[in-house]
Amino acid sequence: MNVASASPTALLIDGPVGAIEVLIDEPTVDAQHVAVVCHPHPLFGGNMTNKVTHILARSCNDLGAIAVRFNFRGVGKSSGTHDDGRGETDDVVAVLKWSEQRWPGKSIWLAGFSFGAAMALRAALVHPVARLVTVAPALRWLQQLAGAEPKGPWLIAQGDQDELVDAQAVRKWAENLSQPPTLVILAGAEHFFHGRLNDLRDVVKSWLIS
Repeated sequence: MNVASASPTALLIDGPVGAIEVLIDEPTVDAQHVAVVCHPHPLFGGNMTNKVTHILARSCNDLGAIAVRFNFRGVGKSSGTHDDGRGETDDVVAVLKWSEQRWPGKSIWLAGFSFGAAMALRAALVHPVARLVTVAPALRWLQQLAGAEPKGPWLIAQGDQDELVDAQAVRKWAENLSQPPTLVILAGAEHFFHGRLNDLRDVVKSWLIS
């Protein structure tokens, strides 16, 4: 199933420290879901046009969901400065709440890559979502959660050749959770999934419709 989408819509919405820049991809069919997608680390060039962030949005679009990408504080046209994960978690929650108000009654999915995956997970702890997708989650920002775990269906997709996020550490961390998420290890894939984006999209789409 691949649903066509209209041209993206760029907006500035209200956030905790001013404007948050968002990019909305709406399918041409009546959507039942809204997917908020979080980008990788801002201090290392991460923004909402990152290729993995884009493929996550595209995966959700393919399934007929509205995809909402956004720039964390201090990136692009978003106000503020980087806050080492604290304020960025608030940014995710703000976009989730805005999406619920803009599209009432639709179920909310949340996805993120690397730093964005960690921020998505942290936001899901305080603002539960229908489905959570974390790709190569940066464990540094998750170690201090003191055993807190999100509720509901949750996917981790991880490359076993990731040079930035240790795949074995992710596996061990996930398996030690009281309710382990679905963990899919992509053999031969590194952090940015060079040459493997289509495989990542297949994994995400298969899980979302399962």
